[in-house]
Amino acid sequence: MYFVGAGPGDPELLTLKARRLLEEADLVVYAGSLINPEVLGFAGRAELHDSSGMTLEEQVELMCGAARQGKRVVRLHSGDPSIYGAVAEQIRELRRRGVECELVPGVSSFLAAAARLGVEYTVPEVSQTVILTRMAGRTPVPEKERLEELAKHRASMVVFLSVSKIGEVVEALLHGYPPDTPAAVVYRASWKDEKVIRGRLKEIASLVEREKIKRSALILVGDFLAEHRKRSRLYDGSFSHGYRKGKD
Repeated sequence: MYFVGAGPGDPELLTLKARRLLEEADLVVYAGSLINPEVLGFAGRAELHDSSGMTLEEQVELMCGAARQGKRVVRLHSGDPSIYGAVAEQIRELRRRGVECELVPGVSSFLAAAARLGVEYTVPEVSQTVILTRMAGRTPVPEKERLEELAKHRASMVVFLSVSKIGEVVEALLHGYPPDTPAAVVYRASWKDEKVIRGRLKEIASLVEREKIKRSALILVGDFLAEHRKRSRLYDGSFSHGYRKGKD
């Protein structure tokens, strides 16, 4: 069976492999609250099950039963399954029952957000590190990964699953980032109702609260969001590498 990344929302951001597997699937288990219904249109002949009301055990029994019958099973996750996809526990239980699994990567929402903003997370001499994280909530985070600690690096940061607590997020980030650090919130990146809010860290919470955004949004912060004229050495005429000799 296959764990497949459905991408951030836009059906055209599905990988070719993801689309093929959906077209060939007999059973598709999908996250109903997160998957664009247009993506499910590629699973024309499959039996569809929304996992939003199912427990882990119910999902595993459903998928395991179909796989043992020789059916092609696709577990469809939003974005990329490896980021906040809760796939490890599913794979562990399936393999314990003798069902082998293959993961098919997808375009993550943090990549779609950068594309929408027209920015690069890794800007020469500005930031060469990207932190993907979340605010602690009903699901805790390790103490060493608290936002207050991560903010001290002042790297390019993307905060998932936390926009409902954006006031607390900003308060934590201010332990490392200056108040005037550029920030942005991207709601439903790549969907037709996508929305982008840009501002400074000190004001982004009030801007988001004004728009009444409570879910399905990423918080981006860091100097990578500012306009820069730094050039990569890769394309610098004086820089030599394995495919080009630099000009002195």
